[in-house]
Amino acid sequence: MRWIKKLWHWFWTPAHTVALGLVMIAGFVAGIIFWGGFHTAMEATNTLGFCISCHEMRDTVYQEYKESSHYKNASGVRAVCSDCHVPHAWGPKLVRKVQATGELWAKVTGKIDTPEKFEAHRWEMANRVWATMQQNDSRECRNCHSFEAMDFHVQGRRAAEKMQVAMTEGETCISCHKGIAHRKPVDPDAEIGD
Repeated sequence: MRWIKKLWHWFWTPAHTVALGLVMIAGFVAGIIFWGGFHTAMEATNTLGFCISCHEMRDTVYQEYKESSHYKNASGVRAVCSDCHVPHAWGPKLVRKVQATGELWAKVTGKIDTPEKFEAHRWEMANRVWATMQQNDSRECRNCHSFEAMDFHVQGRRAAEKMQVAMTEGETCISCHKGIAHRKPVDPDAEIGD
């Protein structure tokens, strides 16, 4: 009981002009406000509106996405940009947000600030996304899609066969589904007829 009194006295001992406890409480409140603001900003950058706020996205990949089954489908379920490009778990989400600053830098410096420049770098950008998805076993795809939830009897014969083989062999979604929500870019180094 005595140690509680000592702790209580220490907590409220003035730190020159302000009680130490008051400083700690103010720090705690400031931390909550900072965390709330940080979390709000993180979530605001996950919205479709944020993603298409620059013309490079709005005029290119967004138009392609609107023609895909991720935008409009029989079940009425829509996946937005962040569903496919941003992890749900907090740690990987933070890493992805830091990586995205490189994409913002490319816009600011003019590397992809026109549709022509965007198209010139599309193959490179797509391959970076595909490599990440291959590496993380298409983690973002699996937030909505899983082999265990698939009803192979409802799928078309060929799709069901391919999906079951992929499941058995441990394939990842992006191995077969490149270009699923956006136009698949052409390899600039590929020879005609490849």
